[in-house]
Amino acid sequence: MIDDATPATGPLAGVVVADFSRVLAGPYATMMLADLGATVIKVEGPPTGDDTRIWTPPTRDGVATYYLSINRNKHSILLDLADPDDLAVAQRLAARADVMIENFKPGGLVRFGLDYARVAAANPAVVYCSISGFGPAGGAALPGYDLLVQATSGLMSLTGEPDGPPLRAGVAVFDVITGLHAAVAILAALHHRDRTGEGQLVETNLLSAALSGLVNQTSAYLAGGVVPGRLGNAHLSLFPYEPLPTGDGDLIIIAANDGQFRKLVTALGVSELLDDPRFGSMAERNAHRDALRPLLLAPLATRSAQEWFEVLSAAGVPCGPINTVDQGLELAAKLGLEPVVEPGGVPSVRNPVTYSATPPSYRRPPPALGADGDAVRAWLAG
Repeated sequence: MIDDATPATGPLAGVVVADFSRVLAGPYATMMLADLGATVIKVEGPPTGDDTRIWTPPTRDGVATYYLSINRNKHSILLDLADPDDLAVAQRLAARADVMIENFKPGGLVRFGLDYARVAAANPAVVYCSISGFGPAGGAALPGYDLLVQATSGLMSLTGEPDGPPLRAGVAVFDVITGLHAAVAILAALHHRDRTGEGQLVETNLLSAALSGLVNQTSAYLAGGVVPGRLGNAHLSLFPYEPLPTGDGDLIIIAANDGQFRKLVTALGVSELLDDPRFGSMAERNAHRDALRPLLLAPLATRSAQEWFEVLSAAGVPCGPINTVDQGLELAAKLGLEPVVEPGGVPSVRNPVTYSATPPSYRRPPPALGADGDAVRAWLAG
């Protein structure tokens, strides 16, 4: 294994991942694997490596924070696949790896002999994960950018005010969802390999992950024949389930079942609403939300958002402020979730899963471009 000042631990210790992916979906998946002990060798091309290295601002010590967010615990090697010597190194790496992951356009690695068929011929036990934007068939030529998939999947048609333009989500949500699907697929394929000795090809794409990630919205059409549209911050099937104005600002208030609605109106001092047949069930509250809303807003206007947050939380009503990102991190810290880790002094968000026996580890900061090239070459030559 590659020499490392802090050897890997965890359930994936000893698993070598050849990471030919870049930007977000693939690197997010491999960071999840690296946190669990996998040795991830990040293959980057000249001259600047992973695109996210130059996606600025913001930066930390001259390095894009985008890159820093998804590349801890990895080793970097700079390889020009058009160079015969570098290509030979890449091919040896693929032949030695337990997992290879790539997000080139479908077919893009064939000319380098790094497609699944060629890699598996030399390494039959390899788990080879391909990520694309729109799959290897009719969408093979389409570029896999999250924004395109937010648009083409239907997400943007659901996001924004009813009378406003479609909006994208504030984060590349489908890249992250696709990366998580890729990580799950890789783990399942490794489990299959442990039982049978057989590697396999696993493929996922942003559009398929997006349609799966739209969950109740795609189901509304497939199972109910309803094409959902923009509702702003409102929910198609629940009310209240949105920000509501108080005396000094909005507060998220949720009554997702009859019991929560009972607690809400009691805490607001309008328990007589429980006797109104228009509000006796979720279906009725949805049908009469325009009548119910002002009856809730009137008492909410008498106190501040913070006061109602305390009162409603004590009453068992799900509610919360609309935080900025820094406030979200502060809340997680206040709740004892310890959201920040600092491998090598570089802060990042902790792996979101805890394990009683095999916790994630944070061994290495995101690597400088090509920082581990000599060590990787020495390992391959050994």
